[in-house]
Order: sequence, then structure tokens, then C-alpha cells
Amino acid sequence: MSDKAKQQHNNILLAVAGFIAVVVIVALIGHIALGRGPEVIQGEIEVEEYRVSGKVPGRILELRVKEGDKVQVGDTLAIIEAPEVEAKMVQAQSAVDAASAIEQMTQKGARKEQVQAAFQLLEQAKAGLEIAEKSYKRMKALFAEEVISAQKFDEAEAMYKAAQAQVKAAQSQYDMAVNGARAEERRAASATVGKARGAVQEVEGYVRETVQTAQMAGEVTDVYPKVGELVGTGTPIMTIAVMDDIWATFNIREDLLNGIKIGSELTVQVPALGKEIKMTVCAMKDKGSFAVWKATKSTGQYDQKTFEVKARPTEKLDAVRPGMSVILKK
Repeated sequence: MSDKAKQQHNNILLAVAGFIAVVVIVALIGHIALGRGPEVIQGEIEVEEYRVSGKVPGRILELRVKEGDKVQVGDTLAIIEAPEVEAKMVQAQSAVDAASAIEQMTQKGARKEQVQAAFQLLEQAKAGLEIAEKSYKRMKALFAEEVISAQKFDEAEAMYKAAQAQVKAAQSQYDMAVNGARAEERRAASATVGKARGAVQEVEGYVRETVQTAQMAGEVTDVYPKVGELVGTGTPIMTIAVMDDIWATFNIREDLLNGIKIGSELTVQVPALGKEIKMTVCAMKDKGSFAVWKATKSTGQYDQKTFEVKARPTEKLDAVRPGMSVILKK
């Protein structure tokens, strides 16, 4: 065979090999494109939670529960020691007693002993004001030098103002005892008693806050302070998960939302349990422009946004725990 014939033969073989290669590549691309498996969407089980916190600052005296405990409505969770609240209760009750005594005096008319008692209360209030004023001035100087916190200064200022108010109240009571009570004054005395009793009720509310109870049945997931630690007003003491209020959250691109709407039923897999469960879509919302999005073309005809889809189990599931993964196949 001549060299020219060999060259033609080699060219034909190369052309055939190239054609076969193109066919194989096209077949592989088609197989990959047409044989792609279903989209797997991963979600997570979530539950409703609420935090237990008190209105009064104090020291954790006792923790009645620990993480993992189940609680019912009204169960005692923690006890806070707040001596200041107990002191305020004594003060409020004393104010009721004093106001009641003044009311009786206005009704019956002041006697010499009553006038003397009112005078002593006035002197006592003045002495308290003098001490409160000195303390306030000292705290003001320390606060100006940034030695104490603003809270300590505010407390001193509040005590000073309260002492001023006590002096005014004691003065008016003494003047009423000396001058005798008119009808308006008798009504004012009765109102003072009501105000004092209202203060007692307010302090009683704070006393109840020293004992924290469960507002909803659930499971304790986190306990933050230790026994003996101080907690402030509104400081979370523990978190309780309401296990009866459970759902799954999925983040789904809008091109995969076909067939998914509020009220539709989904079959999802829970890998931790090794089984499938039924869930009903209860909420859908756009994740917003800050969420992950995907352009459909490089030129960008439109953007595929991500939607948050929530679904609740169709039946109660005791084994499902918050944080478990759930798989939805599309």
C-alpha cells in the first residue's frame, strides 16, 4: 500500500474515532441530564419555647427542676431570695397601719395622745429624711467621680425622694391632728388608706414573683444560673420547650414549590427515627432579598428566591425532638 493510501486510511480512522467520541460524550450528557435524581430538601424540627424570668432582682435560693425535666402548669421552677421585697412588705404594711390610725383619728377627733403620736411620726420622718439626704449627697459625689454605678445613684435618689414624701405626709397628718379634720380631710384619710393598701397589694405581687412557676406545660431545655447566683430584673432563669407545639421548617427555592401550598400534605423522612411521617403545610413566606437566591440564566431573566415553609405533623409524635433533621424529596 502506497503512502498516500495509508494517509487516507488513517484520516478515515481518525474521523470515525472522533465521531464515536462525540456520540459518547453526547450520550453521557443526556444520561446525566435525564437521569438526575430528585431534589433533596433538608429541614429541621423546631418547637415553641418560652423563657422564665422574674420581675424582682435577687439571689437564686433554690432550683426545683433541671434540664430534661417535664413540667406542668403551676409547677414550682425556682425560688428567688429577695430580702428587699420582704422589707418593702413591712414598710407597706406599716404604712397601712399608720394610714388606718390617721383615718380613725379624723373620724373620732384627735386626742392629745394622737397629736403627740403624729408629732413623733413627723420627727421620725424628718430624721429619716436627714439620713437619706446625706446618703444621697454622698452617692451623688461618688457618681460624679464614677465610683458607683448609675443604678446605685438612682436608688439613693429614689430613697431621698421617698423620704421627702414621707415628711410631707407626716406633716400633713400632724397638721390634721392639731387642727381637726374636716369632711374633705376625712375623705383624704380614707383615700390614703386605700393607697397604702394598694401598695401592699403591689408588694404582694413582687413577693409572688420570688417563686417562679411554669406557665405552660413543657420540657426544661436550659437552666442558666446556679444556686446562689444573683439575677436581675427580667434575667432569663431557664427555657422551657412546649413539646406539644412542634413543626418543621424548610428553606425551598421557588422553582421547587410546585405542589406545595398552605394546607397541602407532605411526606418527609426523619433520619434519626428511620421512618417517614406526614406533615401539613401551615405557613409560607418569602425569606427576603437577604436570603439565598439563584439566577435562572447568566443574563438573569429573573431570580429564584427562597421561601420559608413550615409544616406541622398530622399526628402527635412523642419520639421527635427539636433539632432533628427532616428530608423532603421533590
